[in-house]
Amino acid sequence: MEFYITAIMLGLCLSSMSLGIFISMKIFNIPDITTDGSYTLGAVITAILFIAHWPAMVMIPVVLIAGAIAGSLTAIIHTRLKIDALLAGILVMTGLYSVNLIVLGRSNVPLLNVSTLFSSIQLFTNPTYNDILAALVFIGIITSIVTYILKTDFGIAMRATGDSATMTRALGINNNKMKIIGLAIANSLTALSGYLVAQYQNFTDINMGIGIVITGLGSVLIGDALIKWLNIRSILWQLIVILCGSIIFQLVLAVTISLGVDPNWLKLITAVFVLLIVSIPRLKFNLRQ
Repeated sequence: MEFYITAIMLGLCLSSMSLGIFISMKIFNIPDITTDGSYTLGAVITAILFIAHWPAMVMIPVVLIAGAIAGSLTAIIHTRLKIDALLAGILVMTGLYSVNLIVLGRSNVPLLNVSTLFSSIQLFTNPTYNDILAALVFIGIITSIVTYILKTDFGIAMRATGDSATMTRALGINNNKMKIIGLAIANSLTALSGYLVAQYQNFTDINMGIGIVITGLGSVLIGDALIKWLNIRSILWQLIVILCGSIIFQLVLAVTISLGVDPNWLKLITAVFVLLIVSIPRLKFNLRQ
């Protein structure tokens, strides 16, 4: 049981990244590969600031700003230089690998005997339950803020940009500016996941972000399937379902490992699982045709 609770906890930590990918892919229709780099960037900054004895709450703005800069770079390369969004994300992600390694100083930094965000709540004798409660409160606050932003006039304009760039351009909305701000917000949320995971696992590794975009994409696709199946219109409930998709994804991986599958196969199984999520709706559509 403890194994599955850990999977739920990891799903909560990664749910902030799922919200970011939801913004980039479902609102702006941009496949943002910057995720791999900005996720690690959040974890790297967390480790460095912990070494400098910063409190966990104080470092949140720094993590958010770092993620926003990474996302803005991708958006600027895409909008100003007219480079394909996928290629722009790959370029920034590749550059961030070197940046993260330089900032971290070495490939792995342990975070032992530090007061993390999860140690701020001590209501249960079982520390795992305290971790889950702290994560729920934190993610609840983040989700509320994102929901508020998307419901404002600015947020509605941002969502309209993804739906119909031609219409928003005719209304005088600067689409390029919206994309830059949108990807900045998305990667801030992704960096926040790196911030949470680094504290939860008590270490930061330079390679922890490799392939993480697949995990986030799988979570969003699960959530998107549930949104369509339940016909959810409210933006708040859409975000909540995306959070649930992140937890479901981690539980599927936990079940896979509990069945005795070699962990070396986990990345391959993850890729195949995401492929199935993407392909099943299309196969059903083809059968109907």
